[in-house]
Amino acid sequence: MMAVKPGPQDDTKNDGRRGLSPPIYEGQQKKWVKRYRTEVAASMSSILSTFVAFPLDSVKTRMQTYKYDSFTDCVRHTYKTERYRGFFRGVTAPMASVTLVRTISFSMYQRSKYTYAKWIKQNFGVDPLVHVNTPGTYPNLYTISCFGAAGATAGSFITLVACPFELTKLSAQVSVLMAERKVSSISEPSTGRAVAASYQNKGTWKTAKNIVKHRGFAGLYSGFNLHLLRDTLGTAIYFMTYESSKQLLTSYRGDKSPTNPFAVVVAGGLCGVASWALIYPIDSAKSIYQRNCLTHCRGEKVKKAPKIQFFNKRMYRGLGVSMGRSCVVNSIFFSAFEFIKKQINSIED
Repeated sequence: MMAVKPGPQDDTKNDGRRGLSPPIYEGQQKKWVKRYRTEVAASMSSILSTFVAFPLDSVKTRMQTYKYDSFTDCVRHTYKTERYRGFFRGVTAPMASVTLVRTISFSMYQRSKYTYAKWIKQNFGVDPLVHVNTPGTYPNLYTISCFGAAGATAGSFITLVACPFELTKLSAQVSVLMAERKVSSISEPSTGRAVAASYQNKGTWKTAKNIVKHRGFAGLYSGFNLHLLRDTLGTAIYFMTYESSKQLLTSYRGDKSPTNPFAVVVAGGLCGVASWALIYPIDSAKSIYQRNCLTHCRGEKVKKAPKIQFFNKRMYRGLGVSMGRSCVVNSIFFSAFEFIKKQINSIED
């Protein structure tokens, strides 16, 4: 007897999932995206903003750790010796780390914000989140405290994840300079030219392995104390400034939507500038100390980190570049972040 080819209906009967699976899967996917909208929006926005502004970050790090006459002198020297590749050297690490760190940071911040808001409401009878989302209101002590505490909590937590990634990024950015020493260093290490040369032209993973080889696993956390201090203070200032500026601009302009595009762009730029302006000497001390660590092997004594001096001009080398970069990055980031979140919220269940 001749075999009968099964039709579409028979095929569906044989595999009941064919007719049911796509709608169910799509529904679950939508629920997942809506549930984790903060994390999804943060990761997508981070990739875009990090790549666009990375050349400015590279120039900032070089100016912090080596002496240049000016911003243009650093750009000219980098292009002359390393071409365009020099500006994007080490971009893989922050593309991965910043995305991961920002996603975790925003997730931690979101949860911490609700926790602190609940505590403030229970103890003082004021809900900061209700206040900030009420049209026509302005920042007060409760909202600023809530956002600052939540930011500090997120910042201190993400240091555990960010420190190794940032060290590998710094290594990639200044490895050529460490090995060649054509530009005078801010604080010359006593030894380590060969060690420094071993970091040249390596990817993120190989750089991390090289750090472990020379300094052990703990070497990945060189400068951790300074990093922790920088991220705890910086992230607190960052979120305080963003949330408060956005609320202030929205109320001043009479907008009902808390995610007005103009307010988001300006607040995003301001939070980046404000946080870097206040923590920059800490970041400079961290970068110099980490650079020195990379020129020493395990067991060798590394010169102590320079003293954090807020009124020392030397500690602000590259500040203009950093503030400009941060303004651009965060304006792009928050614009994309709020837009993506809005699009996700509009998805029908």
